[in-house]
Amino acid sequence: MAYFLRKNKRSKGVYLQICETTYNRETRRSSNRSCRVLGYVEDLKKEHDDPIAYYESLVREMNAALREERALKVSRTERPSRNVGYFLLRAMVNELGVRGDLDLMGAGAKFEKVVSAFVETMIYCQAIKPSSKARNAQDTIPYLYGAEGFSEDQIYRMVNFVGANYKKYIQLFNKHVSDRFARSYGNLYFDCTNYYFEIDLAKDDRQKGPSKENRKEPIIGQALLLDGNQIPLNMEMYPGNRSERPYIRKLIEEMKEKANVEGRTIQVADKGLNCAQNIYSAAKEADDGYVFSKSVHGKNLSAAEKRWVLLEDDGVNRWHEVRDCRGALLYKYKSCVDEFGYEFAGPDGGKTSFRQLEKRVVSYNPALAKKQIAEINRQVDKAVRLSSVKGIKRSEYGDAVKYVDFSTTAEGAEIVSSLNLDRVKEDKAFAGYNLIVTSEVGLDAKEIYDIYHGLWRIEESFRILKSCLEARPVYLQTKESIYGHFLICYLSLLLLRLLEFYVFENELSAFELIRFMREFVVTKTGDSYLSNILDSPVLRKVKEKTQIATLDNLYLSEKNLKRMLEYEF
Repeated sequence: MAYFLRKNKRSKGVYLQICETTYNRETRRSSNRSCRVLGYVEDLKKEHDDPIAYYESLVREMNAALREERALKVSRTERPSRNVGYFLLRAMVNELGVRGDLDLMGAGAKFEKVVSAFVETMIYCQAIKPSSKARNAQDTIPYLYGAEGFSEDQIYRMVNFVGANYKKYIQLFNKHVSDRFARSYGNLYFDCTNYYFEIDLAKDDRQKGPSKENRKEPIIGQALLLDGNQIPLNMEMYPGNRSERPYIRKLIEEMKEKANVEGRTIQVADKGLNCAQNIYSAAKEADDGYVFSKSVHGKNLSAAEKRWVLLEDDGVNRWHEVRDCRGALLYKYKSCVDEFGYEFAGPDGGKTSFRQLEKRVVSYNPALAKKQIAEINRQVDKAVRLSSVKGIKRSEYGDAVKYVDFSTTAEGAEIVSSLNLDRVKEDKAFAGYNLIVTSEVGLDAKEIYDIYHGLWRIEESFRILKSCLEARPVYLQTKESIYGHFLICYLSLLLLRLLEFYVFENELSAFELIRFMREFVVTKTGDSYLSNILDSPVLRKVKEKTQIATLDNLYLSEKNLKRMLEYEF
């Protein structure tokens, strides 16, 4: 950014403005905007003998102050403290041996021997100190001990480059993970989320759709596939106005083809992915299995199925209880096997009907029931309160609208709202119940329940992406650079999960690993570095697993730090 004096010749004379020019490193274009309107030269002569000379001098001072501010920012990055905790992520990169193949990806685009260093560095930045790509160049990279530096311009060009082919980088890492570790393809966990962008108009894949965070801005969707050990397998970015349901089929087909996965897999997903076409694709086309949840509310179940869900234990319809050590009920479950009919419309409009043998497992959780009833009561109170307000709009009810019936008066001039007591009664009756449908009729009901509840890991993965790795806000504009950003976030999650499962054997969580890495900071003091990391169970566990004798030393030499960065598991 820089300032300049704009002089426009108009009918009344020369008109002066102070403008600022900014350069967009993604589009490689400059843009100007007025930041201070001065007026006509003749009018300004009342204050200054030579207005043009005066304001040109002022602009030079403003630019000098701007350069001084930038220099101050750079000096702040030249601090004696450095983060060295990212050595765990670097050790996993060393273990996978991906650098050579990554560099080959950039050979044709004159990025040879640059891609691996860039991808690595961006992963470390995202895990240690997530921020904008500009801040990465100015602040975060200098903060990482021994990290290779990149300018803002290089970062913008490279993130655009890797984002244009993000699926190939996922495939590359999958190949190296499979070569080094045994992957589990028996159960595949799938879910979707979306990220909102603080822009007014939709653009490219940033389209308006149902936001997970109930935002009104354009969003972009992300589909995530995990293997049986909850290690990321695949990711797909898609426009925010598209349904998430087809992507479970797409990602699993793509994963099987590109990873050469053979044999039968069980697809595990939440109720949002449960549809007739996904069941048909899994059971009839791919000869796979599935474990999906199904809503027990509204029109999702037939009257007969609803009666079965609520039936008490009568010897035939038997509930199995799971209690804690004090005898309190944690949850109970029961199951049945039957054949169920499905139907869906194809892309040509024709309908496909089929029948599928399924086991259905229903569970009841009293803690969940209490929580859901409290939420129902809150929504009912809101509906009653708003119904007394004259002229209230349907959109103002929010989630409570499902408990309200709208009708017009006999004259048709006024809309009347009333509480739907039948819907309230039904939702309270089904509070705490969850229904799982599966093709795996031979599995025990408890085993099916446990397989489905493994989905908490994929929900945790989204929490890591959104909170710890700060996948949003995204300070990028082009579709390719946005995809490149989410690729970096995905690869950061992949390395964290590999550390969590294969190295620390689930004894340390991803959250604990991130906290440890961020807190492991060393400060230059004389000819050595003082470690700021405090003793903790996490530090002791990392030392035990890595066998790095100097890990808990107060003073570390350059040699000690370099050995950490070269460490391999």
